Amino acid sequence: MSNTAIASSTIVSSVIPDATHHSSVGALIMAADYRGLGVARSLGRRGIPVWVLKQGGHLVAATSRYVRRSIPWPADDDRIEVPLLLDLAKKHGLKDWLLFPTDDHAVGLISRHHELLASQYRITVPAWDQLRYLCDKRLLHQTAHKLGISQPWTAWPSTPKELCSLDCPYPVILKPATRLRRNSLAVPKAWRAVDRASLLAQYDEASALVGRENLMVQEIIPSAGEGQISYAAICGDGSPLASIVARERRQYPREFGQFSTFVESVEEPKVTRSAERLLTALRFTGLLEIEFKQDPRSGEFKLLDVNPRVWGWHTLARRAGVDFPYLLWLLLHGKDFPAVQGRSGVRWMHTTADVRVAIQEIFKGQLSLRSYVRSLQPPRESAIFAWDDPAPGLLDLPLFAYAAINRLFARNTNGTVT
Repeated sequence: MSNTAIASSTIVSSVIPDATHHSSVGALIMAADYRGLGVARSLGRRGIPVWVLKQGGHLVAATSRYVRRSIPWPADDDRIEVPLLLDLAKKHGLKDWLLFPTDDHAVGLISRHHELLASQYRITVPAWDQLRYLCDKRLLHQTAHKLGISQPWTAWPSTPKELCSLDCPYPVILKPATRLRRNSLAVPKAWRAVDRASLLAQYDEASALVGRENLMVQEIIPSAGEGQISYAAICGDGSPLASIVARERRQYPREFGQFSTFVESVEEPKVTRSAERLLTALRFTGLLEIEFKQDPRSGEFKLLDVNPRVWGWHTLARRAGVDFPYLLWLLLHGKDFPAVQGRSGVRWMHTTADVRVAIQEIFKGQLSLRSYVRSLQPPRESAIFAWDDPAPGLLDLPLFAYAAINRLFARNTNGTVT
């Protein structure tokens, strides 16, 4: 298989998914957060070498026994990062190592410089001319509309005058159409507006932070995070090779979640059909998560977003029988693997964050103590803790507290909800 592009794979059972590998060809994970930790454990447990790039305050993966080397990394700047990645491969013999992004900036970086980086690495995302149809919400909206996939009401006003003329189904949110730069704690995920006056006020603030041309207005689907459901898969030319569906039960913050805290695998054929229709149309190859939210007014599952990379709860899939990072490693090495679909009823929890969310919901009468206790029952995968790799779990609480303090400081400084 060429290392300049992702290739599809025939699904047969000639390779045992739990096989141990003794290879000098490994993976470079582009962040040391808990998403990167899941990738490191998936590959490291099978003897595949793993290095991580350390940046920001998310460093739990750097303490994992399965990470052979962690490297400090500069702030996001394509002019610096691409030459550094190429130099890193040449100096340390990382030729043909997998390059694993864990955030939107890294996805955009790799995709836009696909050909250049593929001269040294095996690239885990498609080139930008294909990937932009998933990463740019404007193009994603157009594609889904053509396919008849339900979506929330959405508009893209380019001027305040166009914004004033919108007939919005309040409440609405303002949010970026693309997120190709690393998220700052000072930049909210979305701005909520309950009427025209608040929308205009939020528009000025959001425009200053992310650019007027990058803003979209979208209706808020009633219900909190429990209405969100995702389809995740590894695909070859639009065909799913391995997949799972999961419902988000709790998130932080509750209304506009920065990340999930409690997720459970489920079966939902309507979501599967819509997701696979989109994948077929785009002939996507690689790993991704497609987010939907169920509208309680109609029962429809409406398309929200696509993450063409590992996402927060991806390690749930391993416990449910679909180890996505390892299967992607097999795919990019031209190895075959049996078709697999994740089983339902498996739970995943980011325990440190979920305790905080659960306490808030219990005091507000939104969650019963009995329901919370049930959510602790097995089978359950922890976002951080693992018995065979305990160090990240021991550091999770102080690191989470550090991030929470930074988030609170950013909120107080900027007067926005992050």
